[in-house]
Amino acid sequence: MSHKDALRTDDAPQPAGPYSQAIVTGDLLFTAGFGPQHPVTGEVAATVGEQTRQVLRNLEAVLAESGATLDDALKATVHLADLADAPEFNEAYREFFTEPYPVRTTVGSQLANILVEIDLVARIPS
Repeated sequence: MSHKDALRTDDAPQPAGPYSQAIVTGDLLFTAGFGPQHPVTGEVAATVGEQTRQVLRNLEAVLAESGATLDDALKATVHLADLADAPEFNEAYREFFTEPYPVRTTVGSQLANILVEIDLVARIPS
């Protein structure tokens, strides 16, 4: 591998601009921020819980390209359109992670027609 290598999968939404789905450097993987679009249909669910589940399925697909899983996630950055949605978000998020949970930053953000976006930093298993 070079200093940094891009990962790409058809099992997650494609970039909407000049960025990679993920970059690997050494044993670290950094993902782009993923929204809740279904990778095939482009559909977006209505609730923050459903959107969170789709975002995490999108991220799982990208991690799988390197042999990693959500259990390898070290850090999550979460953008919520409305921080009042945090309880419903947390309920869905817990379905995908086990302890020790990745560290996490959650912020309220102006998002374009979606309720949640997440990016991850993960360690690729050896």
